Amino acid sequence: MLRTQVGIVGAGPAGLLLSLMLQRRGIDSVIIEARDREAIEATIRAGILEQSTVDLMAELGVADRLRREGVVHEGTILRFGGRNHRIDFKELTGGRVATLYPQHEVLKDLIAARLAQGGRILFGTKVNEVADVGTAAPVIRFAGADGAAGELRCDVVIGADGSYGACRPAIPADRRRDFLRIYPFGWFGILCEAPVSSEELIYARHERGFALISSRTPEVQRMYFQCDPNDSVENWSEDRIWAELQARVAGEDGFRLKQGRIFQKNIVPMRSFVCEPMQYGRLFLAGDAAHAVPPTGAKGLNLAASDVWHLDRALGAFFADGSTALMEGYSAAALRRVWRAQHFSWWMTSMLHRFPDASEFDDRRQLAELELVTGTMPAATSLAQTYVGMPFG
Repeated sequence: MLRTQVGIVGAGPAGLLLSLMLQRRGIDSVIIEARDREAIEATIRAGILEQSTVDLMAELGVADRLRREGVVHEGTILRFGGRNHRIDFKELTGGRVATLYPQHEVLKDLIAARLAQGGRILFGTKVNEVADVGTAAPVIRFAGADGAAGELRCDVVIGADGSYGACRPAIPADRRRDFLRIYPFGWFGILCEAPVSSEELIYARHERGFALISSRTPEVQRMYFQCDPNDSVENWSEDRIWAELQARVAGEDGFRLKQGRIFQKNIVPMRSFVCEPMQYGRLFLAGDAAHAVPPTGAKGLNLAASDVWHLDRALGAFFADGSTALMEGYSAAALRRVWRAQHFSWWMTSMLHRFPDASEFDDRRQLAELELVTGTMPAATSLAQTYVGMPFG
């Protein structure tokens, strides 16, 4: 049996960031994670960091490699009608920018920092039950890497274990509401060995469907195109993939993607999800355990950082003097940003994707919206400010 002040389920961005933040306050925490460290650090995932997320990592002293290897994006490109239209983040937001730094690299930095502090992360440990969360003594029951049963007793449980973890079901079904939207398309994603095609992300709207041109490193590129979510990667040869991507970014300016060997293919489903409230008793949800957004708006990791910013303040007050006001207000405070991010992600998705039942009216409306966003200062400013993120809180 183990004992700690804060039991954290999940060694993703939310759980690791919070553990580091609590350490600054002298609050003890233990993280329980089902996967082993190698699996976490080897899972390649995208990462566009808002300015506030970068600032938070700098405050925690885990931004050295981010500053060296992250790619600062001072703008992004909306491509439609065969031409590029640039949104200048830095100019429109008074200097705030976005940074391309993959999520698995963030996790490497956070794990290394927490272990260097002597923090306890139980890798390869499966949580079987989160119990007694309605009391002042919740317990997390788990099976260790060797299969042996164990318990972690704590004052507070943080559910940061993703969309399919054990924590959200610990909130009684009659005490929560789940809001879900499934989009009628997915993203076909590739990783390829090729030079950079664009220094900034390209969000392309085409009559064949959406495409996103991104980068991982100067030698490895990440690209997506809208597809049937029930399609199979086996149906797509390299030649067919490149033909589709080239068609979706083709235009009168002669722009072409730089091609290379494709070494990973996958299909990403598109959905929006929110659980309300994000807390029950001494259980608090954060990150994907509480919400999911389509990747169009690049908000997933950043919402996790926002959640734990609120939790750090709430738990700091609780363990300092027993104050519960911020803990009781956590869900309402976090959900304000969550729903704004849901709106932004839905808006970007609906503006750039081709829906199966789209009419000529819908096509014209999309183009008018894109022309508004790229052709007027107020609309461009709104996109830029939301994309790079407002300060937490």
